[in-house]
Amino acid sequence: MATDIEARVTLRRMTVDDLPAAQSLSSGQKWPHRVEDWDMLLGLGFGYVAQTDERIVGTAMAWLYGADAATLGMVIVSPHAGDTDTGRQLMDAVLGDLDGRTVLLNATAEGRPLYAGMGFEALGLVFQHQGAAFAVPIAELIPGERVRPLGAKDMPTLQALARRATGMDRDALLNALVPGAQGVVLTRDNEPVGFSLFCRFGRGHVVGPTVAPDTGGAKVLISHWLGSHAGIFCRIDIPEESGLGDWLEELGLPQVGQVTSMVRGRPPKADPSARTFTLTTQALG
Repeated sequence: MATDIEARVTLRRMTVDDLPAAQSLSSGQKWPHRVEDWDMLLGLGFGYVAQTDERIVGTAMAWLYGADAATLGMVIVSPHAGDTDTGRQLMDAVLGDLDGRTVLLNATAEGRPLYAGMGFEALGLVFQHQGAAFAVPIAELIPGERVRPLGAKDMPTLQALARRATGMDRDALLNALVPGAQGVVLTRDNEPVGFSLFCRFGRGHVVGPTVAPDTGGAKVLISHWLGSHAGIFCRIDIPEESGLGDWLEELGLPQVGQVTSMVRGRPPKADPSARTFTLTTQALG
């Protein structure tokens, strides 16, 4: 049932019928999401829309990771929402369904004051790199290191590595991503120590998530995708602490934006021996 915000604006749960209008909102923000990307995001989580005079003027979404964590994103408010506090109302609606969970998000500069006022604290930065005109040298493997295609029996390994790297249960996300993605596994002395997916998204493809034990391993995985897809538009979102920014710039993938990672609640405890080097998307983390 819709909930009145003010005289003209109501909130309700997002449905697949709302996705073309939602995509129009994201396009207005110059975000690259296709309707197909919105459909994937809704299939993995849930959302709310704000509506006025039959027009959708705002969105917010969330994705659950296990029993105690979630990410929140796709918070967009159109100028057509008028003078209402639509962004906060959308956030309140989503957070009401996440009660008791640690919630993470990646905030634009415009959104950060709203999130800070709702109890979110900054953790660090995420840098967006992208391009198509890149040149990638052959990756230098250390002794005993190999990159191999993702196999049918690798899913438990990917899930375990993702849990270690994020401190969250990401099994459902990987189960949804892997069938439609290309994937490779990094092994050292035949032991899987990392992985990376290459997924269709936005203007081209996203390299992510990428999990590796160290920067060298991450470069090997990312180089595999870039080296085999020269001329294809690729986007890579990296945490500031990844140390990959200068390297990506040298390869021809400039930084084109940044967001601030924020958390409300106790930050998940990750295993430093398995680190996240590239994100799935900024919304999903």
